Amino acid sequence: MNTKFKRCTLDLILFIALIIADRLTKMWATSRLMNNEPITLIKNVLELYYLPNGNTGAAFGILTGHRTLFLVIAVAVVAAIVYIIWNLPPDAKYRPLEILMVFIAAGGVGNMIDRIMQGYVVDFIYISCINFPIFNVADMYVSVCTVVLAIIMLFKFKEEDYSCLEKALKAPFQKIRTK
Repeated sequence: MNTKFKRCTLDLILFIALIIADRLTKMWATSRLMNNEPITLIKNVLELYYLPNGNTGAAFGILTGHRTLFLVIAVAVVAAIVYIIWNLPPDAKYRPLEILMVFIAAGGVGNMIDRIMQGYVVDFIYISCINFPIFNVADMYVSVCTVVLAIIMLFKFKEEDYSCLEKALKAPFQKIRTK
C-alpha cells in the first residue's frame, strides 16, 4: 500500500469520525434541549441553547433560505478539498494543512447533512457574554480550522513552500494537457 493511499485512508477515517461527532452532538441537542430551558455551562458566558426552527442561513443569518446554494457551495468546497488533499506533496510540513482541510470538509458535510435531512442546520452552542450567534460543532470545525489554516499559510510557510504546493496542484492538469 503506497504512502498517499495510507495517508488518505487516515484522512477518510478522521473525516467520518468528525462527522459522527457532529451528528451525535446535534442529535443530543435536539433530544435534550429542544423545548427545554438552556443548560448553563459557564454562568453569563456559555450556554447550550437549542435554536428554535433551526438555522436556514449562513453565519449571522446571511442568505437565509438559500438551501440549494449552500448545498452547491458545500459540494464544490468539499470536492476542491479532496483534490487538494490528494495532490498535496507527501512532505510532513504539509500534514497540518491536510488535517485542517479534513476538519473544514467534515464541518461542511456535517451542516450539509442537516440541510438535506431537515432543511435547516441544528445550532445549540451560545456564547452569551458577547451575544454571539448560536452555532454547532461543525461550525467550529470550519471556523477554527480556517483561522488556523490562514495563520499557518501567512506565518509558517515560505515562498518555496508555496512553489511546491503550486507545482503539486497543477501537475494533474499538466498531465492532461500533454496527452
